[in-house]
Amino acid sequence: MMKTPELGGWLQRFFREYLAQQRNVSPATIEAYRDTFRLFLQFQQRKYRRAPSALPLGLLTAENVLAFLQHLELQRHNTAATRNARLAAIRSFVRYLTDWLSPEAVATTRRILAIPFKRYAKPMIGYLRRDEIEALLAATPNTWSGSRDHLLFLLLYNTGARISEILNLRVRDVLGSEGREVQLQGKGRKCRRIPLWPKTQRGVRQWIHRNRLSPEAPLLANRFGQRLTRSGAAKQLQQLIERAQRTLPSLRQRRISPHQFRHATAMHLLESGVPIEVIALWLGHESPNTAHGYVEASVAMKRRALASLQPPKSKRQRHPLSDSLLRFLDTL
Repeated sequence: MMKTPELGGWLQRFFREYLAQQRNVSPATIEAYRDTFRLFLQFQQRKYRRAPSALPLGLLTAENVLAFLQHLELQRHNTAATRNARLAAIRSFVRYLTDWLSPEAVATTRRILAIPFKRYAKPMIGYLRRDEIEALLAATPNTWSGSRDHLLFLLLYNTGARISEILNLRVRDVLGSEGREVQLQGKGRKCRRIPLWPKTQRGVRQWIHRNRLSPEAPLLANRFGQRLTRSGAAKQLQQLIERAQRTLPSLRQRRISPHQFRHATAMHLLESGVPIEVIALWLGHESPNTAHGYVEASVAMKRRALASLQPPKSKRQRHPLSDSLLRFLDTL
């Protein structure tokens, strides 16, 4: 195995032995790395016209990785954050290879570790107002899938959970507390319990009873009884947005994702006076500093804060710049 020149053999060993057994990483990490190398292999397959299983290890060069990253941004229109996540997965594989390859091969692959992560401006995530959430929930049709979607987005807003945390729920995760709270497993396999509103409790109990779900069954499944996927949830949300636009025009021309329910929960907790430390625990963050990325004070809160701050009364005195170089720098 150590002498296998094909990339495929090393990748299988990386996933089966290193990630799964030695490091015991979470299933979410396995999936993220899997998606990265699936895209990377497909890109190299088109470039070299060879089956992924026949691709040599020698193609793992800094030039090929840079071409792949450029492909992600230009052809797939991925953001810089996604590009950096793909690069992190490849770099992890390269660091694993350095313990097994010859010094000559290591010298080639280690150049990949010098590829920098791209800096980017972090945009505001945006959040849904209460009336927008009410409109989306009211737009769910009176069907089986409509009832499931209503419960899905109600749980997202009630708990502030990540979409993956809600979709991974099983019936036993809510039956243990008789439906009064839900147990979530977040990043790093950290578990937390979130209380549910009486309205959410009734919805969960009715859904379980109506579908006669067993404790090990997915709480929110598709029509085949399998766990609803992230893409499936996003598709259902877009259909709800199209219906809700008729009654609430503010939803038009907005990019709304399931993650914005999480941001809305954090924002509405903040507006209600809940301390940032409690919000961080609610969201499942290790540090309150992490929650600042989700909690952006609303304009109304900023106006109230600004009203307590008096502007300075002095006026700025301008001094003309005599030097031509200084004047040039001032125009930049």
